Amino acid sequence: SRSLGIAGVADLVEMRSGGGSETPYPVEFKRGKPKAHRADEAQLCAQALCLEEMFGRSVPEGALYYAGTKRRVVVAMGEELRSLTHATIDALTDVFTRGVTPPPTSDRLRCRACSLVDQCRPGAAGRDVTGWRRRRVAASLRETAP
Repeated sequence: SRSLGIAGVADLVEMRSGGGSETPYPVEFKRGKPKAHRADEAQLCAQALCLEEMFGRSVPEGALYYAGTKRRVVVAMGEELRSLTHATIDALTDVFTRGVTPPPTSDRLRCRACSLVDQCRPGAAGRDVTGWRRRRVAASLRETAP
């Protein structure tokens, strides 16, 4: 989407017939099960926004397919989800504009399936050399003690 400044690759876009024309229907594939947060829905909505710009047609819904449940979950592209998605796009645009990486999450369970865990290095966040130095000095004093 040139207007939103986002780009991506949809897993699947079905073309649904109705009203004499075809409407894009994005489908996003996920490994696990539906989650308590709305990140998957916002990702799907971002795809719908891109498709709307590309096709010049409203994309009222799409689907998330979860391999863990082997089910599709239909997602309506309502105003609340669109607002959340726009707010997320704005926040990410700000991150890129400022060039400041946000701190890693304190919820380490979210890190397991993250594709950026090697770049983020959440285990190193918040560490400083002072604590390491204090532990090394204490260890060396124990080693040299009679």
